[in-house]
Amino acid sequence: MSKLNLSGSCLCGSVAYEITGTSRAFFHCHCSRCRKATGTGHASNIIMQPDSVTWTAGEDLLNSYKVPEAKRFMTTFCSNCGSLMPRVAADKSIAVIPAGTLDNDPGICPQARIMSGSRAEWSCDMSELPEFDTYPPAAE
Repeated sequence: MSKLNLSGSCLCGSVAYEITGTSRAFFHCHCSRCRKATGTGHASNIIMQPDSVTWTAGEDLLNSYKVPEAKRFMTTFCSNCGSLMPRVAADKSIAVIPAGTLDNDPGICPQARIMSGSRAEWSCDMSELPEFDTYPPAAE
């Protein structure tokens, strides 16, 4: 994919990181675990090599949760604000970077939607919806 050199942080700014290296993939994942972890219709994750993440602030504030029955699914988050943060698989095979935590545009776009068979009926069905740059106008 693409060579990346980016920074990211949590909502409160206490945890910060840099990623350097070649992205392996960029997906919108619609599985039920990603939906529950993000509170949205899908997670937008960039997949990198496990050694691509360097913590620049607040590493001691990171907490994680592994779904007991899941082979791989885990979340890593800031213990202050709860923002999802990059996570490295327990088997050290990949690093998963939540794209929404990046400080700038990564310069790449998602290449696919995965786990679309689990997509919530209300989420991302590609239908035409009105679009607003900010909040929608007040309903009259």
